[in-house]
Amino acid sequence: MNTTLQQSALYPGRVMHQRMRPARHRLAYRVFSLLIDLDELPELAQRLRFFSLNRFNLFSLHEADYGARKGKDGNGHNLRQRVDEQLTAAGLLAGGPIRLLSMPRILGYAFNPLSVYFCHLPDGELQAILYEVNNTFGERHSYLIEVDKDQRALSTQGVPIDQHCAKEFHVSPFLGLQMDYGFRVQAPHVDQPEMRLDITASDADGPMLFARLDAHRRVLNDAALLLAFFSHPLLTLKVVGAIHWEALRLWVKGVRLHVRPPAPTRSVTVTKAEES
Repeated sequence: MNTTLQQSALYPGRVMHQRMRPARHRLAYRVFSLLIDLDELPELAQRLRFFSLNRFNLFSLHEADYGARKGKDGNGHNLRQRVDEQLTAAGLLAGGPIRLLSMPRILGYAFNPLSVYFCHLPDGELQAILYEVNNTFGERHSYLIEVDKDQRALSTQGVPIDQHCAKEFHVSPFLGLQMDYGFRVQAPHVDQPEMRLDITASDADGPMLFARLDAHRRVLNDAALLLAFFSHPLLTLKVVGAIHWEALRLWVKGVRLHVRPPAPTRSVTVTKAEES
């Protein structure tokens, strides 16, 4: 086995959503994600029996599932090149390690409400985080947020990163567009056993929705993949089912529906760090 393949990992964990108003509502479920160093993808696909790149397997990653939709700033390049192009377009440095946290396809099917790219500088410091959001209407949008320079080195020590941006993309019919997102991220690292991602969605009256992912780092190998498959059967189908079931429960509770606005004209919203 190639010992340089140490950045990619398996992250089993738990997702929790808590709505504070106008009706309190909570759900939680077990998940697992893969953290994939995009430079390791071809070798991972060769080494792992149950994981493939761009073709069917028990688990697979298809590059067409990520990045801009066709006709929305997309191109035919591989995923690594596409993220580098987004960094360059935002005035950031391309070429450093990029690690994607996402649920893979399972038996050919996947739906990721959120995939997260940790975009590093060549020296290893975390330069930016790209949050890629999919909604159930078949639309996709990304938020590229530069990491404050004072937080870059601290992130490798397990210190959480705080980021903010305005909401630009419709996700749930029970949430309006005039909101802000707050992210608090304990980034994954080869020397840190745990990672955590907190998201707070707030409107003019304060926090409305809080979501959290708590996950634990595991070695990515065939045995771990099989364990994940049998301990989380049909994971992505369960995620989609949970989204629609919880939507029905919110509707029964009388939570107001918002009209779906047009999708953003650009595929990526960029937020640069404030100069210190």
